[in-house]
Amino acid sequence: MSESDDEALIGALWRVIAEHGWAGLTMGRLAAESGLPLSLLRRRLPSRLDALLLHGRVVDQAVLAGTIAGQGGLARDRLFDVLMRRLDALQPHRAGILRFLKDMPRDPGLLALLAPPLAQSMRWMLDAAEIEADAGLRRLLALGLVGVWLGTLRAWAEDESEDLGHSMAALDRLLDRAGQIGRTFRLFPAAADEPAATPPPDA
Repeated sequence: MSESDDEALIGALWRVIAEHGWAGLTMGRLAAESGLPLSLLRRRLPSRLDALLLHGRVVDQAVLAGTIAGQGGLARDRLFDVLMRRLDALQPHRAGILRFLKDMPRDPGLLALLAPPLAQSMRWMLDAAEIEADAGLRRLLALGLVGVWLGTLRAWAEDESEDLGHSMAALDRLLDRAGQIGRTFRLFPAAADEPAATPPPDA
């Protein structure tokens, strides 16, 4: 499948969900809405879950494509930029995503299926923010970033402003809280994002 086919599928996915909900998403409806044949969908998307995973990968790619190497600045500011660009990638499909978030509690197994790929996406977001760590710490940071992202999504779902000001404020608070927790448990140096303290003069 081409990139344009993927875009057609993703757009159709969220339009169908916006109209029919997650329970009403069928491959027949997805084929009809996207204009793509069922045979092609079967090869590309074995299940409804694969359609969600496809969108997740496309969002990751959009964020990574907009990443400039050697960004500088504070790590939390780089993460803020990365996650806001992730929200920007969701905006065109807002109606369908909001319907999906509303429907999710009715399918409790779905969150368990989405958790591993979401954690993987957050590891890519750490890379986009140029945050380096060993494998064990990266897993912890990615899990923490999952919590930050889900909290930001909740704020975004309530945010009707054009500039996403409510979402930005929520993300800012969540990153600060995550930073405080990380320093409390010594997951990274307390002054990692701050200028080195000036030593006191000799008594």
